[in-house]
Amino acid sequence: MALFDIHHPWAFTFGIFGNIISILVYLAPLPTFIRIHKEKSTMGFDSLPYAVALFSAMLWMYYALLNTNAILLISINLFGCIIQSIYISIFLFYASKKARTHAAKVLGLMNVGLLALIFLLTFFIFHSSHIRIQVVGWICVVVSVTVFAAPLSIVVQVVRTRSVEFMPFPLSFFLTLSAIMWFAYGLFQKDICVALPNVVGFFLGMLQMLVYGIFRNVKPRELIHDDEEKKNGVMINVVVVGTPNNVLPPPSLA
Repeated sequence: MALFDIHHPWAFTFGIFGNIISILVYLAPLPTFIRIHKEKSTMGFDSLPYAVALFSAMLWMYYALLNTNAILLISINLFGCIIQSIYISIFLFYASKKARTHAAKVLGLMNVGLLALIFLLTFFIFHSSHIRIQVVGWICVVVSVTVFAAPLSIVVQVVRTRSVEFMPFPLSFFLTLSAIMWFAYGLFQKDICVALPNVVGFFLGMLQMLVYGIFRNVKPRELIHDDEEKKNGVMINVVVVGTPNNVLPPPSLA
């Protein structure tokens, strides 16, 4: 089957490594949900990043299914869809009525409504499979670049507070490594829609690590103990996870 035919051995190699690293990135929020389960409460966390990560994985899955030689894209984004669905299910189970209603609205509008609209428009307007793949691919690029750019607010926060507590180095490192793997995969597969957003992901990941290196031993200007800011910081990093994928992530968002 063409679906399982990857012409370039290096594309297969980088795709396998991309899958492994992206799985680790997708599992990064696991301690948060273990804590939610233990506390029997969502503790003010927001469901939006996980809904965005699920949307991104579903969109990349659609692109991969339209394409050929895309089994490695399908595998990582299938995993992303499953793990993000589990995260969202746990959130909905323990969320307050207000938070659950809000999350349901977001899921309905974005993960059902918007995704269905993209599917219907691209399927019925663009009858040429080549054009349809290109259109969906560039939609994926826009979504992935937006997701990759999300941690910029955390970089600003680190510079402002001179504290790296909101930007864990291992996550930044693995996100950067994931971007390298998926860029190389896209390059050898000659798929610009996969390669391009991971260029952005690489430079933003390097920026995060550079800022971390500058401020890791600097005395914080003002340590922030406000729980809400901590939660916002963690959540923005989680958005990136939801890549190439594939969120990259992704990307992890591949």
